[in-house]
Amino acid sequence: MNDTDIYELLDKVSKQEMSIDDAVLKLRKEPFEDMGYAKIDTHRGIRQGYAEVIYGEGKSAEQIVGICDKMLQVEEKRILITRLSKEKADIVGESFQLEYNELGRIGLIGKKPKCDGIGKIVIAVAGTSDIPVAEEAVFTAQALGSEVYKLYDVGVAGIHRLFSHVDDIMSATVIIAIAGMEGALASVVAGLANCPVIAVPTSVGYGASFGGLSALLSMLNSCGSGVSVVNIDNGFGAAYQANMINHIGER
Repeated sequence: MNDTDIYELLDKVSKQEMSIDDAVLKLRKEPFEDMGYAKIDTHRGIRQGYAEVIYGEGKSAEQIVGICDKMLQVEEKRILITRLSKEKADIVGESFQLEYNELGRIGLIGKKPKCDGIGKIVIAVAGTSDIPVAEEAVFTAQALGSEVYKLYDVGVAGIHRLFSHVDDIMSATVIIAIAGMEGALASVVAGLANCPVIAVPTSVGYGASFGGLSALLSMLNSCGSGVSVVNIDNGFGAAYQANMINHIGER
């Protein structure tokens, strides 16, 4: 249940299509469902606007299926599952209608909503090797209701490729800059944009990149204003934050 559901519930009460007792009963349901191996936060949508997201890594396919089944029982319309391997996705897809992005290792049960943000999220990606992280971000933002524009392979090694998209950068509500190696893309983008920039370091790079630590430190030390940084390879976290920014005006 989210804000829209609550307004619809109250509207039904005001129109006498639902009794006050039935509405109170619906709202009084336990704020979480205890399944033993998981406690599902069924009031996440009421507090934050979006249902709890399932982190698939470390969970068995059977556990994911059980969690999804319980969430659907409490009338969740969409269930986002991150870090979902192809093998697990195949099993989950046998029980539910699952839209799956293999490259981003992310899936959605239920239909993506219409784009209702105040603008668009531009996702700028340094190199082709960073695309798996970008695909997680793209899928997440779209599943939450944001319009996305993708700029792939626009890293600083050929900076003219980025400069050919200045209009797209300047028209964004928020930008996600994804890069490995030295992670310089975020600083360059921040120097061009007049909106928040969320930097995502990736684990792409040779040995001295230390699995993305080099890019992370570069982004944390960015001289560009308005740059925030999420954890290494965390396309989901960047997209979730970008989507919140993209819906602030709507609230």
